[in-house]
Amino acid sequence: MRILLFSDLHADGEAARALAARAHEFDVLVGAGDFANARRRIEVAIAPFRSLRVPIVFVAGNNETPDELRKACEGAAHIRVLHGEECHINGEAFFGLGGAVPITPFGSWSFDVEEDEAARLLEKCPVGAILVSHSPPLGVLDQSSAGKSLGSKSVARCIADKKPKLLVCGHIHASSGRSQRVGQTLVVNAGPGGMEWRE
Repeated sequence: MRILLFSDLHADGEAARALAARAHEFDVLVGAGDFANARRRIEVAIAPFRSLRVPIVFVAGNNETPDELRKACEGAAHIRVLHGEECHINGEAFFGLGGAVPITPFGSWSFDVEEDEAARLLEKCPVGAILVSHSPPLGVLDQSSAGKSLGSKSVARCIADKKPKLLVCGHIHASSGRSQRVGQTLVVNAGPGGMEWRE
């Protein structure tokens, strides 16, 4: 299986079109959140993906809610928006967690999820799944440009307990385009340029 991974488009239509143009090379596309910019212009980033034929898995970032993302994808049956739920594509389990975990300092526009709520949702993640989480795990690809660790304890615990084969994340722009292995799990912050994963 070949998967195109990306995150943090932030209403960049040009970057979205560049990713969509590569879709025919892949079995699945995975977008790990932040399609909008502070809850605005989500349709700019989603439009290029609506007419594709390849299966797509999206989670919300903190710049849009799961409901806003579902609405933007309405009518595109090949796009699955996951938040605390799973889907299966070509025999592979995908599980999604949207939003910023832990809470950000950005205020009311940011879709944030408390660690306790994230832990509750992540309990349903199947063992060995492909986990798509906007937020990275604590201590892994989570350093801000100021050097602060901003990852999620709940996502880190999920790696230890559920051992996903792949964790696709975003949120931390300073780690964009990087990957790191944690035990059996490959953690990838693909960023808006996209990265390939194959099994």
